[in-house]
Amino acid sequence: MQEKQQHLQRETKEWRKIQHRELNKLRSAQHHLLFNVGAYLAISVIEFYLAEVGHSQTLRADALNNLAGIISAVLLLVGIFIARDIDDDDLMGQPLPEDIQKNGQRLQLTRFHYETVFTLITGIVMIAISLNVIYGGFKSLMHPELQEVPQPITLLGAGVAMVIMIIVWWMNRLAGLKLQNAALTAASQDSLSDALTSLGTLVAIGGALLFKVTWLDGVASIIVGIFILVAGIKIFKESSLNLADYFDPKAEMQFRTAIENNPQVKKVEDINAHYSGNMVTMDVIIAVDAHMEVKDSYRLGEEIEAQMRRQFGIVDTDVMVVPA
Repeated sequence: MQEKQQHLQRETKEWRKIQHRELNKLRSAQHHLLFNVGAYLAISVIEFYLAEVGHSQTLRADALNNLAGIISAVLLLVGIFIARDIDDDDLMGQPLPEDIQKNGQRLQLTRFHYETVFTLITGIVMIAISLNVIYGGFKSLMHPELQEVPQPITLLGAGVAMVIMIIVWWMNRLAGLKLQNAALTAASQDSLSDALTSLGTLVAIGGALLFKVTWLDGVASIIVGIFILVAGIKIFKESSLNLADYFDPKAEMQFRTAIENNPQVKKVEDINAHYSGNMVTMDVIIAVDAHMEVKDSYRLGEEIEAQMRRQFGIVDTDVMVVPA
């Protein structure tokens, strides 16, 4: 009994350290995403205004693309806010128990899923906006009498947007790699796509002005829409796979090999790793000597859990022991 109590105390202490570290990462991610919202808002206002004044459909499409960036960043902020809320007694349920035995750890890991859910919604929003932009481009090409060469001032909007988006992408990329944060990774992919589309917008408007080609503006807006569509599908795919409990089989094979290297483990019968936001948890069934005592199998489970945390950063490993 005393040994079990000491183990629970160690587990609780270890979990609090992991929880504190992950919450600090989410707090840093929030600050970066707030910067994203400000940058996207400024770009969208500038581009919408110059698109109306300069009669550029491509610049309008780019403005819509950056509007999607605002929506994406806000959705990700909401997801992170819910994931970070450990004292919630009025929005999503009851406060998280301090004691691991009362499922405080499980509840927190479940809340970390909200970040992935809102990342998924971000992908859907990007896909919807891209389809609207592509439709507008084709509609423009079908009515050539409505087409006109953009005004030179639209080049300014595209140029400013491109420079700002390159800065935003670089900051998101560095922060995403440092914090290992899915929301910032999604924001980084989004902002890189936005920087490329702004560059394409700049080239398209410049080409239309230089060669006086009216249809180039519509074609460029379709290309911008396709860029948004590809980025949205990629984000949607990755986040939906995470929510569906898909895990890289190669990584699971590494976990299996590491466990089977333990001389007391006869075989790993089953292994399932899961994402909880950016954190990885795992369920594993191992076969051991049928005559192994209960206390020895218990200690083996603790040994494997510590190894997975130390070697692969898996925050929680549930080990089930069966006789070989």
